[in-house]
Amino acid sequence: MNRNIERQKLTTARAIVECIKRERVRHVFCVPGESYLPVLDAFYDESSIELISARHESGAGFMAEGYAKASFTPGVVFATRGVGASNLAIAIHTAYQDSTPMVVFLGQVSSKFRGREGFQEVDLDQYLQPISKWAVELRDPERTPELVQRAFRIAKSGRPGPVVISLPEDVLPEEAVMQFAPVTPVPRPAPSNKEINRVKELLLYVKKPLIIAGGGVKSAHAEDVLVSFAEKWGIPVMAAFRRQDVFPNDHPLYVGHLGLGTPKEILQTVREADTILAIGTRLSEVTTQDYSIITADKKLIHMDISYETIGKVFAPDVGIVADIREALALLNRNTSPKSGWQKWVEDKRKAFELVSDLKVSDNDSIHKHVISILEEKLSNDSLLTNDAGNFAGWLHRYYPFRKKHTYIGPTSGAMGYGMPAALGAKLALPKKQVVSLSGDGGFIMTAQDLETAVRYNIPVICLVFNNSMYGTIRMHQEIHFPKKVIGTDLGSVSFKDLAGSMGVDAFQVATSDAFKKALDDALKRKGPVVIEILTDKEQISVSSTISQIRKR
Repeated sequence: MNRNIERQKLTTARAIVECIKRERVRHVFCVPGESYLPVLDAFYDESSIELISARHESGAGFMAEGYAKASFTPGVVFATRGVGASNLAIAIHTAYQDSTPMVVFLGQVSSKFRGREGFQEVDLDQYLQPISKWAVELRDPERTPELVQRAFRIAKSGRPGPVVISLPEDVLPEEAVMQFAPVTPVPRPAPSNKEINRVKELLLYVKKPLIIAGGGVKSAHAEDVLVSFAEKWGIPVMAAFRRQDVFPNDHPLYVGHLGLGTPKEILQTVREADTILAIGTRLSEVTTQDYSIITADKKLIHMDISYETIGKVFAPDVGIVADIREALALLNRNTSPKSGWQKWVEDKRKAFELVSDLKVSDNDSIHKHVISILEEKLSNDSLLTNDAGNFAGWLHRYYPFRKKHTYIGPTSGAMGYGMPAALGAKLALPKKQVVSLSGDGGFIMTAQDLETAVRYNIPVICLVFNNSMYGTIRMHQEIHFPKKVIGTDLGSVSFKDLAGSMGVDAFQVATSDAFKKALDDALKRKGPVVIEILTDKEQISVSSTISQIRKR
């Protein structure tokens, strides 16, 4: 039987676009550059793909990353040579730490100029290899489909991540007979019966098991299967850092989120657990609270799609390399024992409910009021993104993610992420209400791409918490060097005026009542909206004021 290989005589540039088309990618992000003009020309002639030209490479990269998370297809982004690649590096790193499939194309200097420190020359594949799954330079036109299709396979398979392709300028207009292979499905390996039996046997003897569920559950579309597994075995579930929508937060078995500033009551649940089932999580520094909460006295069952993840941080008693959906489906076919830990689960659920109670009073900061209003006004399937910063503490502590696929946040902690990621997500899911939350420090790092939202009419709602400082760093500064404030205060910026200058409808509010009115108005608009929320420097985190930190 002959393989389904298609042959066409094309330029390298057109072959690249054809590969992207075959992957059913509908939006591609870029900052244009003369080094890859033939590719831009090829996009002009391809009606099935919309090219989104951003104002800055970091914004373009975050859009592609958010698009990939929302669409479950690889994000595709183009930039030019060393300067564009350098600006794009933050998004590549974010995709790497967040396990997000992304294919990055970088224009490169002409082959005959390589090694001469040509204009904007950087050895791109070597430069970005440490923060990508694979990096390669395309030197032979006829190998274009081979390498580009391989890049997509690598980006999607196993633990997803970013792949980088360097494109020498002189190679792009060259013609060759291109051979396109079929787009192959992502491998979904299942665990062996022996491995499933080992998990079952271990669970027969536990007294306080706990699931920590991560991004691998989301990548495998296994949220519903996880709910079935947890219910069948009666095991409580915690979400790994910034994966809160992996399990319904209002479910009786949900017992918290392992993130920054996690309440002691949530950490106590982990301390009491005698067995951890780490499912689709790399057990990151933040999730494990500086690698401290999974102690030697606990049994560890670790399931992940990547063999490199198993045992990388903690040696497991049972390690399974498998697609999470396949693994949980097999476990669900087994008979579960009657759990003897139901009272413990009920107590731990009550502990979670106590620290995440969203009832507000006049004594609560405007941050909590905002989260309460969002919970009231937004539908359960609205999608929220967030930037890095202490403002996100209120979102993580109080907002109840009741449905899957309703949250996108950077586990890398990248500033400038929230708004452009929301733009990418909205393009991928145009029927969803998408809201981004940012601090003033992070928002202004990519604020120029509000104009991109206007130009392409991408209707997202952007909340900006403005306290005129780098709040997270100021908090740590006050902890370690009280009252010695340096480098963390910022000047006064009117984000309402800034947004308005780019054609965005914008509001500035300082009270919860004003925010509620602004949000009601924003929800009726058909274009992008910014709501600037003026906040007090003193309320620096969910749990502390600056004065309280200094007193300690």
